[in-house]
Amino acid sequence: MRLIIKGQRQLSGSFTPVGNKNAALPMLAACLLTDQPVTLRNLPLINDVRVMLQLLAELGADIALNEKTRTATVTAARIRRSRLNADLCRRVRASILFAGPLTVRMGRANIFPPGGDVIGRRRVDTHLTALRALGVKVDGGEFFAFSARRRLRGSSILLEEASVTGTENLMMAAATALGETSVYNAACEPHVQDLGALLIKMGARMEGLGTNRIRIEGVEALGGADHTIGPDYIEAGSYLAAAAVTGGELRVSGIPEGDLRSVLGRVFARLGVDWQDEGSLLLQPAHRSFRIRRDFGGAISKVEDGIWPMFPSDLMSVAIVLATQARGSVLFHEKLFESRMYFVDRLIEMGARVVQCDPHRVVVDGPAKLHGIHMSSPDIRAGMAMLIAALCARGTSIIDGAEVIDRGYENVDERLRALGADIRREA
Repeated sequence: MRLIIKGQRQLSGSFTPVGNKNAALPMLAACLLTDQPVTLRNLPLINDVRVMLQLLAELGADIALNEKTRTATVTAARIRRSRLNADLCRRVRASILFAGPLTVRMGRANIFPPGGDVIGRRRVDTHLTALRALGVKVDGGEFFAFSARRRLRGSSILLEEASVTGTENLMMAAATALGETSVYNAACEPHVQDLGALLIKMGARMEGLGTNRIRIEGVEALGGADHTIGPDYIEAGSYLAAAAVTGGELRVSGIPEGDLRSVLGRVFARLGVDWQDEGSLLLQPAHRSFRIRRDFGGAISKVEDGIWPMFPSDLMSVAIVLATQARGSVLFHEKLFESRMYFVDRLIEMGARVVQCDPHRVVVDGPAKLHGIHMSSPDIRAGMAMLIAALCARGTSIIDGAEVIDRGYENVDERLRALGADIRREA
């Protein structure tokens, strides 16, 4: 599957992000924690979600998916298996999120090593250590074998890294553990908070969501719930960048006022792109040109990612493309994944002035006139960044591996065409 893009078409209009991919995936795994129906609304209809639904169906869950309303009801009353499909595990990183819920439900879980994007080493040690602390036995080999002969027991746990999925796995496993669990160095991203909100609706008792210490008091059992997934701010940031580099005006709805806008907005502002709050709407005016704001004393500006509320790693690739069209120089420091930056070779081939200092740092000097090339998407976020670069480049670009982008962005070609892009998909 490939995308063919004719660049230099202005993107303008209104945009509403779909549900947060990184919230939807653990919520689907959490459906195993009860035999009652769990309804999830504003579900993103992306490939990773479809794979998670397939995994649930193979385990024996009943799935009622209404694509028109973006609603799925999962009833895990008759779970028959404890072993996940190896091929499906290889297609999605989030398969590891079944470790806690499936072990709680069945007393065991066999999970093949998860797949997903190759953006550097993505450890699962945090998951294994945390689950062991609750009483789960973990064996390795061809697959991860999790087992628990009795009800899990709460514990005081210091995570060795603020892993998002590690925190989520622990939250789900501890929800029905005997006694209290205290999680220190917990991840506090919006999607972690959203998962916590679902678990509380299911009957879990949790405090500290949104901080780096979460306290969980185990309950006997969880029940069903009806929950609306929060907006995907990574998708929103990607489309805002696409509009900016093509000189268009974009109105975004569905992004709540407050911390979420400020976390993303401060980096966009550093790159010269300002937003205006209009209550429930976020307006990004058309920018004929934008200039990178230097650090104090005229020093070269620096953009770093990190755990929330730092700038999210999933938007670093997009921000780098945005910087290629801004006047000035900026250093990007990717702290989390050592292979995230390698896609910049394609930007250089397109005409961008980028120096890769090492696996974690690049310097971008803009603005640069980009031209279309033939390239391939290496991962979800780099693929979207390449697509944004193609939208502002002269001539035609071809991006192979469009299905990789589809794993994180719903109907990306249709949604971009609605804003004015000249883009088509070919098999």
